[in-house]
Amino acid sequence: MNVRRSEAVDKVDSPIETPGSPNSLREAGVALAGLSAVFLFEMLDNSILNVALPTIGRELSASTTVLQWVTGVYAVVFGGLMLALGALADRVGRRKVMLIGLVLLGVASLATAFVTTAEQLIAIRAAMGVAAAMTTPGSLALAFRLFDDDVLRVRATTLISTVGLVGLGAGPMAGGFVLAFAPWQVLLLVNVPIAALAFIGIRRGIPADRADELHRDPIDGAGALLGTATIVLALVAPTLFVDSGATSPLPWLTTAAAVVTAVLFVVRERSARHPLLDLGLVARPLVSSGLAFKAAAGLATAGLGYLVTLQLQLDWGWTPAQAAMGMLPQVVVLVAGGALIGPLVRRVGLDKAAWLSAGAVVCGLAVYGLLGRFGYVWVALALVLVAAGMRVVGVVAGTNVMRGLPANRTTVGAALVDTASEVTTGIGIAVGGTILAALFTGDIATSSWSTHQTTEFRDAVTWAGLTLTVLAAALVGWGITRARADRGGSAYSVGTVMPTESKRLE
Repeated sequence: MNVRRSEAVDKVDSPIETPGSPNSLREAGVALAGLSAVFLFEMLDNSILNVALPTIGRELSASTTVLQWVTGVYAVVFGGLMLALGALADRVGRRKVMLIGLVLLGVASLATAFVTTAEQLIAIRAAMGVAAAMTTPGSLALAFRLFDDDVLRVRATTLISTVGLVGLGAGPMAGGFVLAFAPWQVLLLVNVPIAALAFIGIRRGIPADRADELHRDPIDGAGALLGTATIVLALVAPTLFVDSGATSPLPWLTTAAAVVTAVLFVVRERSARHPLLDLGLVARPLVSSGLAFKAAAGLATAGLGYLVTLQLQLDWGWTPAQAAMGMLPQVVVLVAGGALIGPLVRRVGLDKAAWLSAGAVVCGLAVYGLLGRFGYVWVALALVLVAAGMRVVGVVAGTNVMRGLPANRTTVGAALVDTASEVTTGIGIAVGGTILAALFTGDIATSSWSTHQTTEFRDAVTWAGLTLTVLAAALVGWGITRARADRGGSAYSVGTVMPTESKRLE
């Protein structure tokens, strides 16, 4: 543990029980509606916008690079600011920061109606990224704080994530339907009522943060700048590898800059009297294992989705509509897989559920890497395994991270969970794109390939799938090692759910 960490952490080393906390999800219905709306915005936003990119390009005369920034600037700003704003929320109040973020989201979304240039849209997307960084980590932190026992926390997080994943699955179809009779701006204006619903639910359903749930340490400005720079560079580098290729110096220089700022960030946090991120907390077994599992799931989901989409359309000649149908097993499992979480946790406990689901992610990648080139049935099996694992690990790993943190550090912990997923999502796409660029000769987007090019592509997909498998397996192995190092006093760290609480899952 960092000997310089703040006294506030030493004084508050376990979750604080909240007087009068809800005894069921029904009692917390208003709050959960608001938190679910926050997660719905995060999942729905980019998925519904992607459908409109060709229309936006035509109406705003935007180039391919500009369109990439329309979606990319949101992810970069969102990922880059999560840690800093999460740390701020732990100081001034999670509920307060989330409500301000929701107002910003509503205003930025409303401004879409007045957009006339691509540059204006990029600025609005950046503002929406700031709003997402203020609201998304808080949704997990507030859901965790709302209840006193882990069973209800798991059920609440499952409900919230299910609502968001419905948005993720339905977004592209809904977007295509809306574009048939309405301008593209409507797709972003839909965030206005979502933000209003979230504001009302959180304002009425969640009490203001108590003083004993916050801490008053000064903000580590240098640490915030270095942390933000590290994450932004880490998110930009994968895109540069895909766009510029591994032979270009720019992605390598960006990666090197990310490593340098990461080292400086660690040095700063180890020496600061009041660090932005107490590295001793990150080293706690439940926290580090949960982050590792979440990172493995993000890496696998993004990397597999990228490779399968290219394989179905470029190698097998499927149309975009057919390729979308080909991804349906993943969408169905992500949406319906919430039903797996309660029974699994009831049977094996939170900790074992985390590493079992993370193991399913690795198995799915291995199936794809070894057998995916031999037919769609193997691709579908890989999609199902990865989606099922990701669906469970997304809930239980995040809950474990919250369990492993003091009550006054939960928002920065939630920000860590989201940051781990964001960064490894970019890495997963970069790994696939870089290996394809290295092994495939010629223009991959041409309508017809030679026999040699087809062989190169299939070999590249195999190697990319196996590389992702090894990386995900390393993360899961590390997570299991850290989880087994936990000798803490959590009632659920042993791996079982108490019988009286298991009834609430039924």
